[in-house]
Amino acid sequence: MTSPEYSSHFSLANIPFGVASSQEHPSPRCVTRLENTVIFLDVLQQTGAFAKVAGLPNDVFDQSTLNEFATLPKSIQREVRTTLQVALTKKLPPNSTEDVSAVTLHMPVSVGGFTDFSCSLHHVRNAGRAILNDETPPPGFFNFPIGYNGRASTLVVSGTPIVRPKGHTIDRAAATEKKPISFGPSKAMDYELEVGVIVGKPVPRVQGVNARDADEHIFGMVILNDWSARDIQGCEMVPLGPMNSKAFGTTISPWVVTLDALESFKAPGPTRDVILATHLEDIPVAASSYNIGFKVELLVDGQPTTLSRSNFKDLHWSGRQMVAHIASSGADLQTGDILGTGTVSGPEQGSYGCLLEMTNGGKEPMSVADGPTRVFLEDGDVIRMTALAGEEDSGVGFGECVGELQPAL
Repeated sequence: MTSPEYSSHFSLANIPFGVASSQEHPSPRCVTRLENTVIFLDVLQQTGAFAKVAGLPNDVFDQSTLNEFATLPKSIQREVRTTLQVALTKKLPPNSTEDVSAVTLHMPVSVGGFTDFSCSLHHVRNAGRAILNDETPPPGFFNFPIGYNGRASTLVVSGTPIVRPKGHTIDRAAATEKKPISFGPSKAMDYELEVGVIVGKPVPRVQGVNARDADEHIFGMVILNDWSARDIQGCEMVPLGPMNSKAFGTTISPWVVTLDALESFKAPGPTRDVILATHLEDIPVAASSYNIGFKVELLVDGQPTTLSRSNFKDLHWSGRQMVAHIASSGADLQTGDILGTGTVSGPEQGSYGCLLEMTNGGKEPMSVADGPTRVFLEDGDVIRMTALAGEEDSGVGFGECVGELQPAL
């Protein structure tokens, strides 16, 4: 079941999209949410609510994922959203609604591809300082958004437990020239606060797309927790980058917030000293980002400790540029693909988006509720991420992205 705590995130200004089921609606179907009411869109469509939306397939919401709706032109998605903003102010068919506490939320899209980027200059500097005592960004950081392809099949919806992975680690403290490698449960579990950009309209292979036009290919965004096993990552990063240290579980929030809902929260993006390749040239800096505030909490036995607060506008690269960079090689982008921004961090303690940064690479333990300390996550720890554009009572929110770390099998 789903927490009703974030009612204010879902006003008429939002109209997010998700997938839900309930006792009355046992098959997962496409839904939206208004405050604490979940509305089953297939029922609305059957009653003629979208009769005037030209080009909308008759059974588009009678699906277990949003993929078919997400692939439609933006003009149709926009008209559905504005139609809902009117319809939800009127009396709805009684069998079309459920309280949010009575539904189960599912993965909103079927994910065919997952690529994780590193778009935060603050994160790469903080992490470099913690690991290597050198905050110099990677050589290509200012020229293009760096990233790697992850494992799409391990993306799960908020509330799904995450099992501590096993993998290979290096004993760097061993008093031998050749450091021994062993296999076992990770001892350095971490989270990473990210945003997941969901592809809507596909980009065909070898077609490419310019960043300034890429919003047409973005269905919306979710909160994304890129769980990370830092000790396994340290063993496999050289020379090919992360694999099993990241591929055991990635959590996303269940509600897809559209770019239309975020339009009034546009904010200036970063200024650039480097001349970019033509396809990476973005829309004007004054409106190239969004003012979305994030909060990360650690819950130990139900007691929350706020770990960090950061903001989307601190990212150096935009979702549009991530889309354009992948397509520039000739790769296709398919509906439902998710592109992670990488850790969303700010410049100072209190705005770091992962424990690696907060504890200076595990060297500086931090205090949590009721006195215990943490260097990395312990079994039973719960990480809760929330995101809100604007003010609590008048903004557009994402709800929560929650996962509990469970013991290794």
